[in-house]
Amino acid sequence: MSTPDVAAPSYAAVLRLPHARRTFAAAMFGRLGYGVVSLSLVLSLTATTGSLATGGLLGTEFAAFSVVLAPARAGLVDRWGARRALPALALPFATGLFALACCTQAAGTPRWLFAVLVAVIGSSCPPIGPTMRALWSVMTPDEAMLQRAFSLDGVAEELIFLGGPLLVVAVHPVPGLVLSGVVIALGTLAMVASPAAALIAPAAKAEPAPSLRLLSAEGAGVRRAAVAAFGVGMCLAAVELFVIAAAGRAHAPSATGWILAGQSAGSAVGGLLYGRMRWRLDAAARLPYLLLALAALVAATAAAPSLPLLGLGVGVAGCLTAPALSTVYLAANAQAPKGTATRAATWANSAINAGSSAGGGLAALLVDRAALPLCFLLAAAAPVLAALAACGRPGPGSGFRRAVRRSW
Repeated sequence: MSTPDVAAPSYAAVLRLPHARRTFAAAMFGRLGYGVVSLSLVLSLTATTGSLATGGLLGTEFAAFSVVLAPARAGLVDRWGARRALPALALPFATGLFALACCTQAAGTPRWLFAVLVAVIGSSCPPIGPTMRALWSVMTPDEAMLQRAFSLDGVAEELIFLGGPLLVVAVHPVPGLVLSGVVIALGTLAMVASPAAALIAPAAKAEPAPSLRLLSAEGAGVRRAAVAAFGVGMCLAAVELFVIAAAGRAHAPSATGWILAGQSAGSAVGGLLYGRMRWRLDAAARLPYLLLALAALVAATAAAPSLPLLGLGVGVAGCLTAPALSTVYLAANAQAPKGTATRAATWANSAINAGSSAGGGLAALLVDRAALPLCFLLAAAAPVLAALAACGRPGPGSGFRRAVRRSW
């Protein structure tokens, strides 16, 4: 299915592409703010209102507005171009965060005002990650280089989201709100100042709206990639909660951090190795294989007789996290209709987040009602179902689909 890609350009070659280092550095700096903002928002509002439930609900509101309106924001980038759309979103986003930080320090601020500010912030998140992935797709000369770029991007983003919560602890939640606003605004401005940002130009007015094109037959491949992303998000969120439960039942809650860090480390290693492989199948065709492999490794953790072995199993399963997600983005990009690259990447990104929310909710209902081995098996079911949905692509790359049908 693959061979080591020894002769192909290295990850350093990706960063030697024209304007790649400048653009990527700006995008990663801006995305650092997203690693800070969610936790800062929940903790600061919890401290201000004196209610964890209120802080959690407002955090959920932020996530809901961010996920639901993400395709619309990405549509602005496809329609207006990156240089016009991203600053137009970054300004209200940063202003809303600054206003929220001020309100958390003012006595007697009504909760409805918090809700309004959170809605403004969630609605205007600049789509830095999807835009960077859209830029990779036009900066790279071929799919092999694009695969490396997406792998590098995914690994770097994962490390940023590991470091973000640590930064919140270091600076305190309320300054974290200000910091995230400053970082995201500066990162966005630096990104659009790069010459590469001009590669996402405004769409011609005569072209159909991106949303209509992705909802038509043209966008079927993007929708399948989004379903796959949803399944991966569900699985990862469920596994995280079940790991917390397993550590708690073993009277070793501190082991949770080590196990989840091992999962992230496995994802980083797996992503870097995956990017160095040459594949005979295109991204859409190999995506179901990766999903089934991920499901098999997650299911295997159900048999772990001890917490150390569970941690080992979760770490091994993590090796397929970044490869599966980068392949989702590759499949969405390859099958996106013309002029919809940013929105296609956002559909995949939003599907991951929506899957995480759904997976976390379902896992919370299961964790006290079912044995943990069964819980891990049920978590593995999500990527299996996503694989079946992802293998619906007809044509030369659909050998997996035919094999599945033969097995019925």
